[in-house]
Amino acid sequence: MPPIVKAALWMGGALMSFITLAVAGRELSSDYGTFQILFYRGVIGLVIVLFFLWRSGFAQIYPRHLGVHIVRNSFHFAGQAAWFYGIAVISLAEVFAIEFTTPIWTALLATILLGEKLSWTRVFAIAMGFAGILIILRPGLVVMTTPALIVLAGAVGFAVTATLTKKLSGDTTALAILFYMALIQLPMAMIPSIIDWQPPTWQAMPWFIAVGITALSAHYCIVKAFQNADATVVVPMDFLRVPLIAVVGFLLYSEAFDPWVLVGAVIIFAGNLTNLVAEQRK
Repeated sequence: MPPIVKAALWMGGALMSFITLAVAGRELSSDYGTFQILFYRGVIGLVIVLFFLWRSGFAQIYPRHLGVHIVRNSFHFAGQAAWFYGIAVISLAEVFAIEFTTPIWTALLATILLGEKLSWTRVFAIAMGFAGILIILRPGLVVMTTPALIVLAGAVGFAVTATLTKKLSGDTTALAILFYMALIQLPMAMIPSIIDWQPPTWQAMPWFIAVGITALSAHYCIVKAFQNADATVVVPMDFLRVPLIAVVGFLLYSEAFDPWVLVGAVIIFAGNLTNLVAEQRK
């Protein structure tokens, strides 16, 4: 099978995982709080990671850079909490479109925290990202909702996570990063979830399991796609998340489609893609 076809199939798995994750989060949000959803996500994710560590060896989780892990997972936890909160209260398409600003913030933070050079293409991508988010939120023309701003803050949290992941990746395996993610974030989710704890029903358990599995499978599929094709091929496929989730939101939840969300997402995507093409040429 040609690598480009493999990449397309892996991205199909990623898209299905992200959409299932969003739908599962929306279904659970009516009866369970954000922190309880994150708690079960962490439990299921930890069980899966421990299984793979059992197969590949536990020596890799030797605690290197523990402080970086704690900071990274604090921001990642905040980003996840914002994402699941947004899924519950605003349209799925708006959440996904705002999330696409993460690479923009990452480029900016990598310059500040890692000392990476701020090239003209990165400046262009950052400018396009700001333009896109202004079109989506339209301050002064429509009332900016608090949930949308929280999701935007969550995208910044994901950007800090990505930047620190790059810092860790030099001598830390992906499984070790996932292990510390589950281990550190479990108490972060458990403590606030006790305040409004709801006993899980048998009807809800499939959705909890779906959250735990797809949160890992989405990123695994993206990694496999990158192994088979260049970023300039994979990223446009990933952008299909926005129109696909808009269709899902319309069919399942009768969400009205806002064309400005798609316009803003396209502008953000154009900035990201321009930067990717320039980096690949280097």
